[in-house]
Amino acid sequence: MAHNSTGLISVLETNGADVFLRSNGSQVTSFELEGKIVGLYFAASSSEICQAFTPQLIDIYNDLISLKKDFEIVLISLDNDEESFFKHISAMPWLAIPHSNQSARDRFKSLYTIEDVPQLVLLNAKGDFLRSDGVLLVCQFGTTGYPFTPERIRQLEEEEESQRTNQTLKSVLATPPDRDFLISSDGKEVPISELEGKMVGLYMSLGSFRSCQNFTPKLVDFYKCLKEKGESFEIVYVSFEDDKESFEKDFTNMPWLAIPFGDKALHKLPQYFMLNALPTLVILGPDGKTLNLNVREYIGEFGIQAYPFSTEKIAELEELKEARRESLTLESLLVSDELDFVIGKDALKVSVSELVGKTLLFYFSRLICPPCREFTPKLVKAYHEIKAKHSDFEVIFVSLDNDEGSYDKYYAEMPWLALPYDDKRETLIKHTFKFNGIPHLAAIGPDGKIICNEAKELVMFFGSDAYPFDEDRKKEMEFKAQRDVKGEGIAREGQ
Repeated sequence: MAHNSTGLISVLETNGADVFLRSNGSQVTSFELEGKIVGLYFAASSSEICQAFTPQLIDIYNDLISLKKDFEIVLISLDNDEESFFKHISAMPWLAIPHSNQSARDRFKSLYTIEDVPQLVLLNAKGDFLRSDGVLLVCQFGTTGYPFTPERIRQLEEEEESQRTNQTLKSVLATPPDRDFLISSDGKEVPISELEGKMVGLYMSLGSFRSCQNFTPKLVDFYKCLKEKGESFEIVYVSFEDDKESFEKDFTNMPWLAIPFGDKALHKLPQYFMLNALPTLVILGPDGKTLNLNVREYIGEFGIQAYPFSTEKIAELEELKEARRESLTLESLLVSDELDFVIGKDALKVSVSELVGKTLLFYFSRLICPPCREFTPKLVKAYHEIKAKHSDFEVIFVSLDNDEGSYDKYYAEMPWLALPYDDKRETLIKHTFKFNGIPHLAAIGPDGKIICNEAKELVMFFGSDAYPFDEDRKKEMEFKAQRDVKGEGIAREGQ
């Protein structure tokens, strides 16, 4: 998309933003932004990713302001109510488009096609579009990314590529010149040099995430088993906690080492290793080079059998996973010991046997995820329309909520079935359907085989006509969409 303008003020005012708020309630006009590089920060107070990223952005912002850089950030809130908006901005040192200016917020969201948060869109001093991946740039380069021009980013990327080529354990884990050590849970400093020559796992985690809470005990067992076998393996905790008390609480239950709380490396490593999910376990070989960007799934599914994470071992595990997918049945996916049911409204148990032979959608979603909240009503509408014509159809909600209260509140908005909260079958279901973001929707056919792992896109574009989500229907719809686009092009040419 091209973003041209005659100036920053024009970009702001054309889209209805001429007055901004500070956290103290004072107002600022758009003219005070003239000549500055501006970051448009799309965020929601309910988003856990925003909660984790905002403190880092505040540090970068304050550093740039202290360096007298011509830089400003404008919050464009995706919060649904004014109370949440004011609570959110209260901790922010930058400006915000007033929550009451709904039209301006909607225009900017549409202009830059914002579908998820956080997003940081960067504009240069003339108001010209620089880039939309400001969140990644801030995580990756911090203040050194300023002024975020293509030339500056290219220079930094070349420097980073050189660092990857020459990567060592120390270059990854140390923060020169102040820190060349890690810490143990009892507070002792352990020189990074003591890990040289070992295979090292970097465990990136956030204790408030249920997925981290569930995986950490498995990783502890995995770690202890390797230690008992005498393997030369170590783990380093890379914490995303934003307060020291939470960090120490989580670290107490871990038998390995950690990067100290608040260290600069904690901001650098997520982007350096292209983090896209929590928890993540990055594996570094004995030479300090990266072996695998995330083996969490393999440990969760295969345990000690996943070690030593070599290319050959991963290929072997992938063959096992593919064989499991090929032999997949609804019973093998949803029946585990005494658990042979899902639930409906009023906690009604629905036997898995009643679902055999139906087309099923598995809906992975979370209450405090703005894109999920936006998609759920569309899915509800499609669900009712499909059910009215096809009784052999159902949706099963697989919650990614971090507490049962959120699960209950969110499921109350849904008319379909659900997996019980924090059910042990959840891990296998998530491993079966590969996905990196939510909401995610996957379809299983009447024979229990996966027929579509991108069903959300079909529902978004085609609504209830996406049924039955099989390959023939998908091709038919794609052809129709292409024909419609061509028809529009011919119509425009004839005008």
